[in-house]
Amino acid sequence: MPGRYFDEWQVGDTVAHPITRTVTETDNLLISTLTHNPQPLHLDAEAAKASEFGQILVNSCFTFSLVVGVSVAETTMGVLVANLGFDEVKFPKPVFVGDTLRIESEAVALRESKSRPTAGLVTWEHRALNQRGETVCTMKRTALLHRKPA
Repeated sequence: MPGRYFDEWQVGDTVAHPITRTVTETDNLLISTLTHNPQPLHLDAEAAKASEFGQILVNSCFTFSLVVGVSVAETTMGVLVANLGFDEVKFPKPVFVGDTLRIESEAVALRESKSRPTAGLVTWEHRALNQRGETVCTMKRTALLHRKPA
């Protein structure tokens, strides 16, 4: 499903993205090594077992990136000029290997572009929930989107 043009969004529009994703050990290992993050909580099973979590904690960079990636098809695919920023990124609950995440996006602000008459800004609140319905990530993303062609 393609993204929506700026003109097609209204504040309050909410999308329950159809893609869900079970997080794997490989996901966590790859993002940690690709980003040179040596945090033992992500890579060392014994250190993680001794932590308050009792198991390996999934790197929050993976969770953040998954939320954005899953949201693209129904928000910005084919209509994006540029992502302008990510704000208020929060991880209220941990993500563990084996958790299955689903993503929701709600349009929380719209603004016409002052410098580009053919575009406008949409701000979404993205939410990731695990299989227990617990919120594991929230963020706001602002993007500059094309207007619908005349």
